[in-house]
Amino acid sequence: MANELTIPLLPCVDIDEMSAFYEMLGFSITYRQTRPNPYVCVQREDINLHFYGLEGHVPEQSHSTCVVVVEDTGPLFEAFSAGMRAVHGKVLISGIPRMTRPRLRNDRYTGFTVVDPGGNWIRVNKAAQEPEARTKLAKAMENAARLADAKGDERQGLKILEGALARAGGSEPELPEVQAYRDELIERIKGSEPRPGA
Repeated sequence: MANELTIPLLPCVDIDEMSAFYEMLGFSITYRQTRPNPYVCVQREDINLHFYGLEGHVPEQSHSTCVVVVEDTGPLFEAFSAGMRAVHGKVLISGIPRMTRPRLRNDRYTGFTVVDPGGNWIRVNKAAQEPEARTKLAKAMENAARLADAKGDERQGLKILEGALARAGGSEPELPEVQAYRDELIERIKGSEPRPGA
């Protein structure tokens, strides 16, 4: 058979919050139901996501995820970024919701991740397999991104980058990108720390 369609069904606390978030990213609502069970469907071109309200759901403890495969991650990332900037004045990079930036690897951008208000990880990846990193600094960047962006372990990703930067010679072509990612991880870690009195 051909032309099958698989649509992820992901949990959330509030379907209205999910609707507003995905509309910000350029999705449209294709179906909405409040009774007997909260349920909303969103679509952007060929990307379809469905969400159901789950009583007691804790976004920070969510393990729900899906992969969206695209030809080129750049245009989708730029569109999502523009939507976030229009609503929030910036790209959300820490807390929930948030979005990681695509990482440059061997002159090509790899995937990025959107963590929505339900704590669902929407992983946007290129259809083609990326080449392996060639330099030690590029490999460190790849490992750090795997831990911080794919697994949510920003502290371990930062540790890898700081160790690699301490050993770097200063002339590596990836150096500016690695330094920028290190700075982003520091900001993400600060943004996830509890506020005094909270």
